[in-house]
Amino acid sequence: MATLLWFKRDLRVADHPALAFAAELGAPILPVYVAEPEYWALPDTSARHWAFTADCLEALRIALAGLGAPLLIRTGDVREVFEGLRRAHGITHLVSHEETGTLWTYARDRRVGDWARETGVTWTELPQSGVVRRLKARDRWAARRDAFMRADPVAVPKAVNAVQGVEGGRIPRARDLGLAPDGIKDRQSGGRPAALTLVDSFLTARGETYRSAMSSPVEGEDACSRLSPHFALGTLTVREVVQATAARQRAVRGQGGPWPGSLKSFQARLAWRDHFTQKLEDAPDLETRCLHSGYEGLRGDDPTRRAAWEAGETGIPFVDACMRYLTATGWLNFRMRSMLMSFASYHLWLDWRGTGPHLARMFTDYEPGIHWPQVQMQSGTTGMNTVRIYNPVKQGRDQDPTGAFTRAWVPELAAVPGRYLQEPWAWEGAASLRYPAPIVDVAEAARLARQRIWAVRRGPEFRAEAAGIIEKHASRKDRQGRFVNDRERKTRRKTAGDDRQLRMEF
Repeated sequence: MATLLWFKRDLRVADHPALAFAAELGAPILPVYVAEPEYWALPDTSARHWAFTADCLEALRIALAGLGAPLLIRTGDVREVFEGLRRAHGITHLVSHEETGTLWTYARDRRVGDWARETGVTWTELPQSGVVRRLKARDRWAARRDAFMRADPVAVPKAVNAVQGVEGGRIPRARDLGLAPDGIKDRQSGGRPAALTLVDSFLTARGETYRSAMSSPVEGEDACSRLSPHFALGTLTVREVVQATAARQRAVRGQGGPWPGSLKSFQARLAWRDHFTQKLEDAPDLETRCLHSGYEGLRGDDPTRRAAWEAGETGIPFVDACMRYLTATGWLNFRMRSMLMSFASYHLWLDWRGTGPHLARMFTDYEPGIHWPQVQMQSGTTGMNTVRIYNPVKQGRDQDPTGAFTRAWVPELAAVPGRYLQEPWAWEGAASLRYPAPIVDVAEAARLARQRIWAVRRGPEFRAEAAGIIEKHASRKDRQGRFVNDRERKTRRKTAGDDRQLRMEF
């Protein structure tokens, strides 16, 4: 008899409840990761995702070897892989973490559950975050999440009683999974050692100006923690970082300067990460339907406009600079991510289901639990958020005041004077530029979008459905960002039920 330990998006050995549980069962353990070609053919996956994953698998293989356990890497349908291992090694128990992922992974897990029942294999799934499965209501959710974060991280077993003599298998290349090069030139490295280096540098040096610098694509590149892809692949846990940040907060308490405020802001965003992931856990079809049904059918697709947006060829300099930067690096600070989504949904009037997958492919740190709720939030389809339409010209002037970022990524504008950089069409020499004319009139497109959105929000039917959405999904916080109890919430429903336009930078 043996236990199959299934690694998914939890590529570490530290603070790993599933590994610890499997070790306590006593039977030999067979750790396995399955690269699933069907998954990697989905429209929200890309070569940059796999490259980061491959880094993480290399590091995990080394960490498990140090515990005396080989990491098996297999390619194929997970049920077929598991059945082969069951027959070969007498698997009686499957252990894994609960995963909040896409509809595809949700359906995949249901198929695995069917296989386990058919074969008599016991499948144990364990939580690894503040997200609660089968949550009935959001009341007191924050207290449960905070209690999980305060609990001691799970200790790494000193050694693992592993099944020996099994060929580990090689880590596939992107092309083995049918993934074409996606234009990335400067991606982050994966693996737990890289993650720990980032935690240390952020909490001791880079994060000092986090609160003030996070909105800038220039300053944010260094001042943001850059931990989000590591959270997405599970090379470290949010709990580890929450506790490390709390220790740093205690160390700087009473000091002047920006550190206390920056660390407080970072802790808040770690909490919001779980809050948004909980939304997808509670409504797995958020990637396919508008949270508020009143917005269904409001927008459509325009392949020409969408292609220009994806290529960074809209003729709106700051939009194009941000998209080209994202394509090349796989990262962008949250405010600029929001602007890209807002511009596509409002100014270009494109349905989020057509544009959301492109951004998912470009983000090395693609996390479904953050991505799809935020895509809808920035598109104004949740029914409970303030409509916010970013002005890309103003954002360019505010977040890139010297123009260095825009000029670096849109070199066609080298000759444009600074005062016209964010709206070159107003410059008398615009006709000489090898740069497209703006795809839309920014001001007029925003006016029409606002008019259309608010037309939907009028009427008792809209408000009745929105009230239910607020009750199920909205945070229980007041305007100062403080969690409130049930009695207070009843008297503050207007403030406690509205997720403001949040900053989710890491």
